Amino acid sequence: MDETEVLFNGRWLRLCRRGRWEYAERTNPGGAVIVIAVTPEDKVLFVEQWREAIRAHAIEMPAGLIGDEPGAVDEHLIEAARRELLEETGYRCGRLDYYMTGPSSSGMSTETIAFVRAWDLEREHAGGGVAGEDIRIHEIPRAQAAGWLCERMAQGYSIDPKVFAGLYFLEHGVELFACGEKSRD
Repeated sequence: MDETEVLFNGRWLRLCRRGRWEYAERTNPGGAVIVIAVTPEDKVLFVEQWREAIRAHAIEMPAGLIGDEPGAVDEHLIEAARRELLEETGYRCGRLDYYMTGPSSSGMSTETIAFVRAWDLEREHAGGGVAGEDIRIHEIPRAQAAGWLCERMAQGYSIDPKVFAGLYFLEHGVELFACGEKSRD
């Protein structure tokens, strides 16, 4: 087996090479979590924010790194999901169900992403993220979500393809839940 060569160390990423293959390695052990959230009015929550890596506004589902808070390296993905949902959207949830974890880009990165479904949402504050973030929240009726995303794409927004996986999970999550962990109240 080829040795791993570290080409660069950053705060959250490490650039590595193994043989001819270069890839990014996440330095936080928990990866990331995406929260599939629907309001009591059956509106899907999306967030919009500037993403410097692609130099564009991106539309995503609420998400974030697991264990990226100081002193929280052992943070459970469910707790990270709860924290990120509240920070980004201002909604607190009563329950979270874990659906699955998989690679974000298996040919380029070691990062894994967990999908969770948030239930029993209650608005606590306006949201918008933490200091240094400028997040806009969109509440879109579930029946119109795919069309709304396509309209935004036509307007030049970058749409994270994982939002379409999230919409699929909204319709088929019960089947996936049988594969995952128990919910966390």
